[in-house]
Amino acid sequence: MEVSFSKEIEALRLGAGDTFHGEGILAITKGLLQSGVAYVGGYQGAPVSHLLDVMVQAKPYMDELGVHVEACSNEASAAAMLGASIHYPLRGAVTWKSIVGTNVAADALSNLSSPGVRGGVLIVVGEDYGEGASVIQERTHAYALKSSMCLLDPRPDLGVMVNMVEHGFRLSEQSNMPCIMELRIRTCHVRGSFECKDNLAPAVSTRALIEEPAGFDYMRLAHPPVTFRHEKLKGEERLPAARRYIAEHKLNELMPGKHTELGIVVQGGLYNALIRSLQQLGLADAFGATDIPLLVLNVTYPLVPEEVADFCVGKRAVLVVEEGQPEYIEQEIATLLRRRDIQTALHGCDMLPPAGELGVEALSGGLATFVQRHLPDHAQDSAQGWLTGNRDRRAAVAAKLETPLPNRPPSFCIGCPERPVFSALKLAQQDSGPVHIAADIGCHAFGTFEPFSMGHSILGYGMSLASRAGVSPMMQRRVLSIMGDGGFWHNGLLTGVQSALFNGDDAVLMIFKNGYTSATGTQDIISTPDDEVKAHAVDKQQSLVDKNQTIESTLKGLGVQWMRTVHTYDVDKMRKTLNEAFTSSFNGLKVIIAEGECQLERQRRIKPWIASLLRQGQRVVRVKYGVDEDVCNGDHACIRLSGCPTLTIKDNPDPLKVDPVAVVIDGCVGCGLCGANAHAATLCPSFYRAEVVQNPKWHERLLHSLRGTIVRALQPA
Repeated sequence: MEVSFSKEIEALRLGAGDTFHGEGILAITKGLLQSGVAYVGGYQGAPVSHLLDVMVQAKPYMDELGVHVEACSNEASAAAMLGASIHYPLRGAVTWKSIVGTNVAADALSNLSSPGVRGGVLIVVGEDYGEGASVIQERTHAYALKSSMCLLDPRPDLGVMVNMVEHGFRLSEQSNMPCIMELRIRTCHVRGSFECKDNLAPAVSTRALIEEPAGFDYMRLAHPPVTFRHEKLKGEERLPAARRYIAEHKLNELMPGKHTELGIVVQGGLYNALIRSLQQLGLADAFGATDIPLLVLNVTYPLVPEEVADFCVGKRAVLVVEEGQPEYIEQEIATLLRRRDIQTALHGCDMLPPAGELGVEALSGGLATFVQRHLPDHAQDSAQGWLTGNRDRRAAVAAKLETPLPNRPPSFCIGCPERPVFSALKLAQQDSGPVHIAADIGCHAFGTFEPFSMGHSILGYGMSLASRAGVSPMMQRRVLSIMGDGGFWHNGLLTGVQSALFNGDDAVLMIFKNGYTSATGTQDIISTPDDEVKAHAVDKQQSLVDKNQTIESTLKGLGVQWMRTVHTYDVDKMRKTLNEAFTSSFNGLKVIIAEGECQLERQRRIKPWIASLLRQGQRVVRVKYGVDEDVCNGDHACIRLSGCPTLTIKDNPDPLKVDPVAVVIDGCVGCGLCGANAHAATLCPSFYRAEVVQNPKWHERLLHSLRGTIVRALQPA
């Protein structure tokens, strides 16, 4: 019943003579197999999660090739896998979402980069930067500089991307440096095609084992005093070797143009947006041919000084198109030019936005400034008209609105088992008073948005319990920490629970146990119920329950003495349990486990099952909730307490009343939260529960007909 990648797995089997069609991230996955990768690991997360998800589901095929695939508990454990390539000629690849994932993996990456690698290493990171990002706005570039790792930023063309995967492994082996490949969201999801090669079974693999371990070599340890020698090797041997390889194989692309007195240096990942911006200015055609010469940096670190100098020498001005801050590439190019006494005018952040995603509109504005200064005779009417038209259209829409459009923040899915817990928490604070809430990364972070607006800090995945350690001793009331089961296994168990127990902290921890790492795409974790439980739950149309109680048994084994497990949809019981935790005389860690299956996964399980029953003509009952319009008083407390998208308002049918009434619209999954909230908060009794029966039995049809006759008879004429 899980998300299936069967089509994607078939695409991985393509060989020489076949043409691949699909998304960029799957092309990268195919490129790994064509490069003879021996092991693949990583931590799931957008926008690169398809790589690991597909590899995990393709395990039978990976076994045929002898490729080991491992879903890691966090990014640090994924990065530590790369230690296999320090001694052995094994090509390894790991993946995660950056920059948050790279932060977690930083320790292992530093200790990997110091001794260097023998087998090629490729770290594929989703550069989640810009307006569509879901993480803090930082760049991977700093890590490449800090730890001397090559940084690839391929042009968003599937053929180029796959080629850079293959070169990435060779570059790593030639320079003994790990390589990072950063892929922006648009790059991951760009669609195209490329001519395939046969997949290569690695020479050393799970099917061709290493007979003897490598001999002891102290130089292969990131340990003083040899780390001082490692640092010299980086500058004396590794970086020069990397630059030679980049130059010899022309990894960076030079694209000529007729205005040879000007030039643009661009990160490879921004190439498509740059070409579109040049088209708006009339400086490029529909096929990408440009009037201004381009140096496309498919490798953004290390730069090749001779390559940059040759491109810039003799030009009046060069624009560096670099996304984000600080402007590492622009600063390095400025240094390279001045050391060679090349006086070409260099522009970048003086014309382009220093922060944020460089989309076409942002780029076009900066390019227009550059062209206006250095190509004053070039007509820019079309571009300026396009930019002005965009601004005018926004202004026209705003003028037509009597009031600005309300914000529409992200929200929990319909029927999400985490929403009722925040409803209960709202009610509990009515009893116990406001509490400081240490929030966390995951689906439950939506609780920071309206109508809940709860959470004082988010400092890392699984770090909520640790982040309240400095607050709770200073707070009169107990502090609540919230984390998901994914965050618990990722980091929370050790950094939070172990630390709180060791220090004897008086803390309250809420763990959302929905069965999956939901926020990253509902991947399985160690506490995900097994297939037997899933099959049983389908038949009974129940939510999943981890029969092994993996989280509970782990906490008991660690020494947690106060623990309660509560079903999330029981709002009243959850409210009482929270109040008990806030007011208990027990001085120590108190853990509440909110158990309720991820609704997306539940729907994926039961919808095919229900469809099969209907096809067979079997009886199916669907629960539906609604609001009695005659009873609803229109104060909408139910909406403020729930925030469910299917619980909204409509005009009051009573002409004597002006307040709109609540209504449950289509899309309701029948979780029952609205009714549970009404009961727990003692709201108006306007909610009703109905059962929609499809393919009813003969006696149900008869009873329904009889009821209808009686109701019609009792109605006034």
